Amino acid sequence: MKVFEKNNNIFKLLSEAVSEGIIVVNKEQIVVATNGSANDIFGYDTDELIGKPLNTLIPQKYHHNHAGHFKNFVNHSEKRNMGKGRDLFGVRKDGTEFPVEAGLNPFSIYDNHYVMALIIDITDRKEQERQIQELNIQLEKKVEKRTEELHHTIQELKDEVKLRKEAEAKTKESLKKEQDLNELKTKFLSLVSHEFKTPLSGILTSATLTGKYTKEEQQEKREQHLDTIKSKVKYLDNILNDFLSIERLETGKATYKFSTFPLSKVINEVVYNANMLLKDGQRINYPDDIDDTILEFDEKILELVLSNLINNAIKYSGENTTIDLQVSVKKNILTFRIVDQGIGIPEREQEFIFKRYFRAENALLDQGTGIGLNIVKSHLENLGGTITFISKESEGSTFEVQIPIVNNHK
Repeated sequence: MKVFEKNNNIFKLLSEAVSEGIIVVNKEQIVVATNGSANDIFGYDTDELIGKPLNTLIPQKYHHNHAGHFKNFVNHSEKRNMGKGRDLFGVRKDGTEFPVEAGLNPFSIYDNHYVMALIIDITDRKEQERQIQELNIQLEKKVEKRTEELHHTIQELKDEVKLRKEAEAKTKESLKKEQDLNELKTKFLSLVSHEFKTPLSGILTSATLTGKYTKEEQQEKREQHLDTIKSKVKYLDNILNDFLSIERLETGKATYKFSTFPLSKVINEVVYNANMLLKDGQRINYPDDIDDTILEFDEKILELVLSNLINNAIKYSGENTTIDLQVSVKKNILTFRIVDQGIGIPEREQEFIFKRYFRAENALLDQGTGIGLNIVKSHLENLGGTITFISKESEGSTFEVQIPIVNNHK
């Protein structure tokens, strides 16, 4: 301390020219010299700090660590920034703490060892750093918020695109259905005009000719024309019944009446009516061993199914052919097979055979509406039955129908 007293004027002259605060302490950590900047920084008067312990300028909570740090610095004397990597704080005379930056410089005079500390009050810098950090945090939050809003907007756009695609798909589907419906209507009108015109023309012709056969010996010819009229009327009646069946099936108004009846009753009725349609030399093989078979089913629907399949077999088979009607029972399942020797169904068209109004290309010249098999399949599926077929063009077809013997739809 005496060294600095002897050279006080020189120290003050040199130190006052420095803007940083200068504090010099001896190895006992006693302040031996300060400059004006240091006094201003810590709030002391000139020379008021001389002789005070260095801890006077250090907050109380750091005292227990500071002695060890100072001793270690003195033992390994070298210039360095104090508290590198750590925040340093000083305490003013009024007790307020503030952040500082300190550079340490050890030196010796007349074998006396000292440490000079250059002190900078970094309160403003820390405040700026705090403000910058706060601005960064706010910016990050804004970025997160904007990102979230962007993600939300993107998701809304994705949802909008999805909804538009769905709406577009529904529109296309509706348009397709409308086109299909228009096509069906066109087919229906064409079918009705053709299918009704031909038999009505036949009825008119037969009725006219019947009126001309007035003599008793012409009774046979009258009966032939009357049979033709009956046949044509029956055909028209079947077409109308088919159309009514389609309407009921589509509107869900199809109702079924179950009863218990002998299978032979339905087979006899179907075969009797079919015999009226046989071509020259055609015959129907009657199934064996069905007299004792009793089932619980809708009698009218079973008659419709078998009549449709047998009538088709007759229509699409040539003269002098056989239609084989086979019946078998196994595990409460009744199976019918209708085997013909007709024109068969082209392989490439077999997948469409149950579609409404569809007619295979090799059957277009024969009368028909293309709705019979569609109706049969719909009724069977509603009643727990099935219909399948195998066919080869020019060799014939076999249709197989399976239904439960006992009603499962009570």
